[in-house]
Amino acid sequence: MHIQWYPGHMTKAMRMMQEAVKQVDCVIYMLDCRAIASCINPKFDEMIAGKPTLYILGKSDLVEAKDVKLWSSYFASQGKNFVIADNISGRQRGQIIDKLKLINKPMLDKYASKGANKSIRAMVVGVPNTGKSTLINSLCASKRAITGNRPGVTRGKQWVSLAEGIELLDTPGAVPPAFEDQQKALHLAFIGSIKEDILHLDELAIEIINYCRKNNYDRFCERYRLEKIDEDNVQVFDDVAKSRGYLLGKKGYDYDRTAKAMIYDFKNQKLGKIMLDYPENQK
Repeated sequence: MHIQWYPGHMTKAMRMMQEAVKQVDCVIYMLDCRAIASCINPKFDEMIAGKPTLYILGKSDLVEAKDVKLWSSYFASQGKNFVIADNISGRQRGQIIDKLKLINKPMLDKYASKGANKSIRAMVVGVPNTGKSTLINSLCASKRAITGNRPGVTRGKQWVSLAEGIELLDTPGAVPPAFEDQQKALHLAFIGSIKEDILHLDELAIEIINYCRKNNYDRFCERYRLEKIDEDNVQVFDDVAKSRGYLLGKKGYDYDRTAKAMIYDFKNQKLGKIMLDYPENQK
């Protein structure tokens, strides 16, 4: 399965961000805990070089706590500022605001020494569907940014202000213009960061089967009431379709519905809390 997706609005978005980064004091870099390494866009790294950066390891509630700790240790060892955040509660609001003030302390102290107050202007970046708008809404304690559980919801730049003297710039999600590492592209497809419209869903479902055969065997069998995951992927489709009752009368099994069901189950933790990326040598 080969994945390539870089629609025109992403080119426009990257140009806008390249201009906007000159006007902000720092960057909030959103990463999905399910696929942290895959969510790192080298083009973002080039663009924000030299800017104080706060990494948000988001959607932590979608993976096992022990796996999140591996990434926490990794980011700490790299001397990076980060906050682990879940997808829904907003409990980390105070911690994120404190970290934003910390990474901007030299700038804030400089203005304070002149008797001036300075707001912090932060640009929020990330690949699609990592939770940028959800984060902004939780920081604002109200729904200011448009959110959606699909890539490409935010199309233009949106400024929102917090009472704590912080201004946030929400930006459209963008993937690398070329996926040199197809494994990372696949992981982004698994977590919903790539539009399903451009994917062959049957092939994506086969990749899920292959992944679960190696990493999540028992949970897959439990979900679909199977005795085993057959080595023949077509047979697995038949087994899952039969188990779920996805039939087309005398025409056989509804493979399209079966593929969509497996993709949905994978994304929504029905096959377990799955972390796709691990720090090197720590799986």
